[in-house]
Amino acid sequence: MQAFRTITGAAIPLLMDDINTDQIIPSAYLKDMQADMAKGFLAYMRRNPDDTSISDFVLEKPQYQGAPILLTGNNFGCGSSREHAVWAMTSYGVRCVIGNNPAEFFRENCLKNGVLPVALDPVQMAALIALASKVDGSEVFTVDLEKLEISGPGAYSCPFSIAPFERIALLEGLDDIGITQKQLADIEAWEIKIQRQRPFMQASIANIA
Repeated sequence: MQAFRTITGAAIPLLMDDINTDQIIPSAYLKDMQADMAKGFLAYMRRNPDDTSISDFVLEKPQYQGAPILLTGNNFGCGSSREHAVWAMTSYGVRCVIGNNPAEFFRENCLKNGVLPVALDPVQMAALIALASKVDGSEVFTVDLEKLEISGPGAYSCPFSIAPFERIALLEGLDDIGITQKQLADIEAWEIKIQRQRPFMQASIANIA
């Protein structure tokens, strides 16, 4: 998994509520393993049926092409736990999603794929949206996971929080397997200890296996 420390770039204001995973990556883009995930990202919002651009949609504006920060409305990523939604988003270039309350399954999938989900309170979110809308992609924002800070134009600064365990996993680029491997010595030491203290448990496990 790609580690996350600091990213800098335009912040895309995608402020509609309840955008679900089927909208983030339509099912048509799940049928082929070679499908262009970046093209599938919010495809039916970005493109007409004849595949021409919906030019007034925010992601189709030149200043937001490949931008790494996505500002969202409420409940972004709701619906099914479709990990392809995060894959499509990262293929487009997004590494950080900022909103009031992203959907829980979507948030978990972000963490497993090196994407930082940031939850701000309504006042913080309103201030960030106002500034991002004002500069309209002409100036950049920085999200610093080490400092737990979002900074931007005009000396803008906003702190955020994330669970320490999640922060460390992102900083070190550890997915579930990586986290387990990092603890391998402790796991093996525990197994040896239990084998000595409770050999009957190991015998039972061996019989089941």
